[in-house]
Amino acid sequence: MAVETLTFGCRLNTVEAEVMRGHAEPHAEGDLVIVNTCAVTAEAGRQARKAIRRLARDRPAARIVVTGCGAQVETDLYAAMPEVARLVGNDAKTREETWAPKTWTPETWTPETWAPALVPPDRAAVDDIMAVRTAAPTRIAAVSGHTRAFVPVQNGCDHRCTFCVIPFGRGNSRSVALADVVDQVRRIVDHGGREVVLTGVDLTAYGRDLSDVASLGWLVQAILARVPDLPRLRLSSIDSIEADDALMEAIAGAARLMPHLHLSLQAGDDLVLKRMKRRHGRADAIRFCAEVRRLRPEVVFGADLIAGFPTETEAQFARSLDLVAECGLTHLHVFPYSPRPGTPAARMPMVPGDVVRARAARLRAAGAAALEAHLAGQVGRTHRVLTERGGIGRTEGFTPVRLAADTPAGEMRDVTIAGHDGKVLIAG
Repeated sequence: MAVETLTFGCRLNTVEAEVMRGHAEPHAEGDLVIVNTCAVTAEAGRQARKAIRRLARDRPAARIVVTGCGAQVETDLYAAMPEVARLVGNDAKTREETWAPKTWTPETWTPETWAPALVPPDRAAVDDIMAVRTAAPTRIAAVSGHTRAFVPVQNGCDHRCTFCVIPFGRGNSRSVALADVVDQVRRIVDHGGREVVLTGVDLTAYGRDLSDVASLGWLVQAILARVPDLPRLRLSSIDSIEADDALMEAIAGAARLMPHLHLSLQAGDDLVLKRMKRRHGRADAIRFCAEVRRLRPEVVFGADLIAGFPTETEAQFARSLDLVAECGLTHLHVFPYSPRPGTPAARMPMVPGDVVRARAARLRAAGAAALEAHLAGQVGRTHRVLTERGGIGRTEGFTPVRLAADTPAGEMRDVTIAGHDGKVLIAG
């Protein structure tokens, strides 16, 4: 019986959903839906709960199991939903035994006798994520529906940004052993994978719990050396202040490491960054982008930015707005600030909601203008793209390219850019 997964949030959740599906399908009987929730914003949680209610309405016979950061940090909220059959904690969710029924046969199975093995009888019980000390490797060759393969190499976070609940959903930072990561990348390549994306909660923290020499750059260089048949290696979001020397060397000299970096910047004003408890200042971000661009002139930057953080003045917001040009940002992820229960920022003086929304709109407009300028600069150039489903490809700098609708997915093609529509490039 097929198991359906519904995933919200980050790339880590996307991979974990595929792992859960693989573990649950051999044991599934009836209609099982696993909802993998996100807690990074209030809106993410609202959307997940709305989807759960809709699922229960549309498929009344379905057993809805809820997991992810939402289930971990807002346990009572999800437990109170009558539509939810069981909650599974973030640590238990990717263990094979979690999805094996304790006792059932096709003849005697009922919802009352089915239970994930590591979850206590109380359906609202989740694991103590802060007690987890290791990161388990994934052992899948691909994620259904995705051309790029995501490889989690790190989980959790040791930092305590004042706006963020994710450390309490994911636990403390822990890294997957180098040999396990290399084996997973090699497995993907052996199954025809052309691009691997290294992902984690705090990716640049990789290796600190493993040895004195381990780091993200060390990992990147090891993958490129040990898996020479991998055409493309890409990084998900990084914290620029934590980029190590080995990573900068790889950015400068490794052609197979893609020239696209998504930065966790969050704001452009030093006082706001201090109140966020970030580890970098405005000048650090600008200096990092300039240095990377010197090492790799074709680099394309994306960034996360929060609009309307508590106490943010118009002048402070303007410095975030200016950062788009000063850092040369192309792909923006803009988050209107929303208070997360239990975080220090939630106790700070709030910016009015209409002001938050207006500032987010202005940031998005700046991002749209930056993207359009980037797209215009690519017209007439030739790019190597990795084709995806739906007639879309991605350049090495992660810019989307519209191809012929019947273009097969998973191919590397050289295409000349004929134009753009303000959002994607158009191949000639």
